[in-house]
Amino acid sequence: MTRVPTVYDVATHAGVSIATVSRVFRRPESVKDTTRERVLASVEALGYVPSGAARGLAARRTGVIGLFFPGLDALDVAAGAQLDEDAAEAASIVRDIGGSADTRAGDLYFDEVLRGSEVEAWRCGFVLMVGVGRGATAHDTLVDMAGRVDGLIVLAGSVPDAEIRHLARRLPVVVMAGQRHGDDLDHVSVSNAAGMRTLAGHLIDDLRVPSIAYVAGSEGSPDDAERWQGFREALADRGLPVPAAPDHRGEFTRDGGRRVGRAILAGEHLPRAVVCANDQMALGVIDAARIGGVDVPGELIVTGFDGIDAGRVSTPRLTTVTQPMEEVGRAAVQTLVRRLADPTRPAASVRLPVQVVLRESSEPV
Repeated sequence: MTRVPTVYDVATHAGVSIATVSRVFRRPESVKDTTRERVLASVEALGYVPSGAARGLAARRTGVIGLFFPGLDALDVAAGAQLDEDAAEAASIVRDIGGSADTRAGDLYFDEVLRGSEVEAWRCGFVLMVGVGRGATAHDTLVDMAGRVDGLIVLAGSVPDAEIRHLARRLPVVVMAGQRHGDDLDHVSVSNAAGMRTLAGHLIDDLRVPSIAYVAGSEGSPDDAERWQGFREALADRGLPVPAAPDHRGEFTRDGGRRVGRAILAGEHLPRAVVCANDQMALGVIDAARIGGVDVPGELIVTGFDGIDAGRVSTPRLTTVTQPMEEVGRAAVQTLVRRLADPTRPAASVRLPVQVVLRESSEPV
């Protein structure tokens, strides 16, 4: 095996000190043109590749930012496909009879946020490290990431607030989702309450919906709390009774929405509308209605929140509040990069707008 050239080899070949070689890579303007050209010629001749890790240590930067998501209970991480290198080529036929569990029930929102984060990190010259914590591993994963990155983006509610504040003493942290509650961290979120308030107002004022069942997501989610708040405000603004708690919880998954939908259909009275705190649950309710022979929207109006692609191609297409998921990821990275460039800048609160999009699941035809 050919020995990999080192910075010592470059220094010897060029007849300069190791410190000079280091300055050529870190601060080339501080080195005389003739010396810099000699060092670069030695680099070319030897095939030397500078170590990113070494440069990071010297600059006290890794060039990596972290994005931490909570574990997704809908994903089966206990077992996976077993690799059999000797297996012959094979294919099977499976009949999809509908109503099966959705193994990607909760992660479509995260797909969009991740895409935006990746694009923006690349644009800003950073590598994005993604960590997923599940149950007891969330703390260990987050702590491990904190030791490997220049800054962290953390979804609010994925770990306790006290732990986020503790990490923020060591490195910059941007919190996605949720409002600031007395902290001095950077936050990026969307107008959850305003979006749900506008949607519910449309159902009441324009469609004259007499009864609405509300399906919340996961307890402890800041997004869920804000959407529930917006729904209650819409009722209060119109002098209607304001429920103390959501009618159902679907844990933000399509399978949870199916379960809730079956419970609603089995109830004594069918509400005129079901308002869900995310699209996946709304699609699950529509699944249950279809299987139960209930027409959407003729007998039951169903709405969601997020604006995932699945809602644009569902039957019927889903009325929802669209949030700029990809832009959330990009804004979080931009905010973190600005914090890295200026650690003393005031804490930022970036709030992105949402839009109510009316489709066939709420529009009788």
